[in-house]
Amino acid sequence: MANPAFSTNPAFNGKGVPTVPTPTAEQLQQHFELPSAPDPAAAAPMTIDGTVRVSLGTFAVLLVGAAIGWVTVPLVPFLYIGAAIVGFVLAMINIFKREPSPALILGYAAAQGVFLGGISAFFEFMYPGIVGQAVLATFTVVGVTLALFASGKVRASAKATKVFLIAMIGYALFSLINVGLMLFGVTTDPWGLRTGVEIFGIPLGLVLGVFAVLLGAYSLVLDFDFIQKGAQNRIPKKYEWTGAFGVMVTIIWLYTEILRLIAIARR
Repeated sequence: MANPAFSTNPAFNGKGVPTVPTPTAEQLQQHFELPSAPDPAAAAPMTIDGTVRVSLGTFAVLLVGAAIGWVTVPLVPFLYIGAAIVGFVLAMINIFKREPSPALILGYAAAQGVFLGGISAFFEFMYPGIVGQAVLATFTVVGVTLALFASGKVRASAKATKVFLIAMIGYALFSLINVGLMLFGVTTDPWGLRTGVEIFGIPLGLVLGVFAVLLGAYSLVLDFDFIQKGAQNRIPKKYEWTGAFGVMVTIIWLYTEILRLIAIARR
């Protein structure tokens, strides 16, 4: 016999089994109009200040690696060469990785720091005072570029970026050919075609060095543009690491180019 409490309760059928009411069209519409759960990425977007903090952290790791590379040159002369290979591999992984990995970016900073410390110690032995000159020149280029970008006088454009990419490919091809000629003994000059060829009495390396610094400056503009637009569009906070990585790669490249440029000039 059915329990009278169930039989009279609209939430149960006559047999004591709970019923499931069918929602009306109006109730369904109200359900779909409810606000969705907050997105963690939207709640913590990328910011310029956050990118600066991440960049300072990565450069701190870079400096520690550079100190290790500098002091270990007499003990392990070719440690910085191995660090350069590791840094190159990590750079390729970070460049082609779809999402930034803080661990891999910090690993790249450490490896490149050891490389920069080692190669800086080598150049300092050959040309005393050159490291200070290269560091000062690098900071000057970065500071001027940042000031021009912040003032709005320099901006990235589609046309300029196309020219930049073409110039980068051409410069990379020249560098590969020059290294190949040096490895196979076609040229015995320590800098290959950079000092073996002259234009109106000026070594080709000086002309190319200035050209490379200009390319590096525009690469910085692209890095700053990415950070600015990322903050404006409120993309996920994790991409602060992408912005920091881009700036670090460009500054490392600038420093090595300026170091070589000054070495060729002093030679």
